[in-house]
Amino acid sequence: MKNGRYFVMILLCLLTSTVFAQVGGKYIYNFLTFNNSSRVAGLGGGLISVYDDDPTLLLNNPSLIGQRHHTSLEFNAVDYFSNASYGSALYSHTFKKAGSFAFGMQFVNYGKFVETDEYGLENGYFHAGDYAATVAWGRQLDSSFSIGADLKLIYSAYESYQSFGLAVDVAGTYVNHKKRLALSLMVKNIGSPIVNYVPGQFEKLPFDIQIAFSQRFNFLPVRYHISLHHLYRWNMAYVGENDPLLQYDAMTDEPIYPSKAAQFFDNFFRHINFAIEIIPAKFLSFQLAYNHNRRQEMHIPQKRTLAGFSYGFTINIKSIRFGFSRAHYATGATPNFFNFSLNINELSKISKENKNKKLQRLE
Repeated sequence: MKNGRYFVMILLCLLTSTVFAQVGGKYIYNFLTFNNSSRVAGLGGGLISVYDDDPTLLLNNPSLIGQRHHTSLEFNAVDYFSNASYGSALYSHTFKKAGSFAFGMQFVNYGKFVETDEYGLENGYFHAGDYAATVAWGRQLDSSFSIGADLKLIYSAYESYQSFGLAVDVAGTYVNHKKRLALSLMVKNIGSPIVNYVPGQFEKLPFDIQIAFSQRFNFLPVRYHISLHHLYRWNMAYVGENDPLLQYDAMTDEPIYPSKAAQFFDNFFRHINFAIEIIPAKFLSFQLAYNHNRRQEMHIPQKRTLAGFSYGFTINIKSIRFGFSRAHYATGATPNFFNFSLNINELSKISKENKNKKLQRLE
């Protein structure tokens, strides 16, 4: 057996843990939970509910897809851990009869690895990567309610191990324009692999149920966000002897378990992400968020870190949008998120207006 294959199996176990719960070995296609949008990453990840013209939210929440995103084009890139990187691209188009659609592609490149045998002799190289093609649809039911869904065709390849699968997301959004609030409910990654990495071995997708709430203050240029994830299960923490940070009494060598109240509140806040968005001008916004579950999962007792915090900014000038954010996981593990988007129709309108103004001046 080649050592490279051992490494691939270990890689499969590590990469199939869910981002929020990080319970290793339970799920495949975990990259479906990755944050592609810099704005979403800056707001702590998970479901985001905001009724605006930002196309970077559409892969995150298909019920937001609408006429306002017509001919929007966006690209995302993430400098992930070590040599890994990932990104996505999306185009949105509204058809008169069929409704509003978004077509997206996303990929994860884990890099190139050296394959060796049990004696350390090199036998070549292999790659590892994940890919998904998405078709998403959204419809405005009335001035307050909208629905959406997407279909993902998934392909994953780690050395000689390959898998194909299908997944579906279903979402709904309620918007109150007077109170400037939005509420979304989403069921994510309903699906199954069609071809497994190992024939005959069934594996689950990172299923999730999420709720997101956001509201902008009337008297402040601030919008707050609250998102809840993994609503189908309560326990999000390692409890008992499985807890890697479990402390023991120095005299009796007996484990010291947290109180039931401490366990309750820890689990409660692990389900919630808190974020604020500061909007000092129409073309500029800043994001700041705290993800309690991420902080607990990446907690190092001997050292204080910014694990669980994320922040970023977005600039939007004449339908051209640029975003950047950072999310802290652990010391030396702080991915950078970049996104660029534009609206083709809006830019053409601006170009025509500028030409008309020049003609008027000449006349």
